[in-house]
Formats: sequence, structure tokens, C-alpha cells
Amino acid sequence: MRQWLVTFFGAGKSPIAPGTVGSLAAAILLALLQLQFRTPLSFTVVLLTVMILAGIGSVVLAPWAITHYGRKDPGAFVLDEVAGVALTMLFLPVLHGRQELWVVATAFLAFRIFDVSKPPPCHQLEKLPAGWGILMDDLMAAVYANVLAQIVTRFFLTSLLG
Repeated sequence: MRQWLVTFFGAGKSPIAPGTVGSLAAAILLALLQLQFRTPLSFTVVLLTVMILAGIGSVVLAPWAITHYGRKDPGAFVLDEVAGVALTMLFLPVLHGRQELWVVATAFLAFRIFDVSKPPPCHQLEKLPAGWGILMDDLMAAVYANVLAQIVTRFFLTSLLG
């Protein structure tokens, strides 16, 4: 059960780019949830809930994952990516239909850019103990990604799609 959770239902078991696959799985799940929770307020509650649950799961399950996989930040462990994608999508415009796909794609790409590049202080946050280091660098990357996604979706996408 723990392995199923930390790999986000197997997404982290991808042999190629498990962090990207885990982030994509989270983005797809959140896009599907957005279809069910159509108002910005209800979707905000969903995003916060996903972020908090994935964050708690990251901190609680990281010691097990570190031991199980034998690495300080195991690639298969993608709950931190789930929390990061949820934070990246927080307060972005809630559009509908195909337009929402552009918002989700923008959030996903922005998150991957900052999660991979790890601008300061992301890399320094990795040094926090166990699950905190695994989680906090992704949440900081998500803050940067959210700012970029806000700019892109509000200034460029809404004028192109609107």
C-alpha cells in the first residue's frame, strides 16, 4: 500500500522520467477534478486538499521510501510532485473545455521547468531532513511555477483564447 501511495498509483515507477510522469499524472487528475468542481472556490478547496494530503504523505512516508529504495530522494517517490502541481495550479484561471487544457499544460510545464532547474532556494531546501527536504524543494519550485503560470495564463492565454 505504501509503495502504491508514494509512487502515486504507479506513476513514479516509470523507467523514464518518473518525476515528469508523476507530475503529468497529477495534472491529469487535477484537470479531471476541475471538471467536477467547476467554480473557482470549490476547485481551490480541491487543490488545497490535494496539496495538503500529498504534503503530509510526503513527510510521513518519506522515511519508509528512503529505506525501501535506498536513496535520499528516490525517483519513484512522486507525492512531492503531486503537491507541487497542486500548488502550481492554485488560483490560476478556471476555464472550461479545451481552454482549461491550456491552463493545465502551462502549469505542468512551468512546474517541470522549476522542479528540474531548482533555482535558489530549491536546492538548499533539499537539505532539510527526510520528507521535509523531499517536499519543500518541490513546493518552492511550485511557487516559482505558479508565478510564471499566472503571467502566462492571465496575460497571454486569456487574450489568445478569450
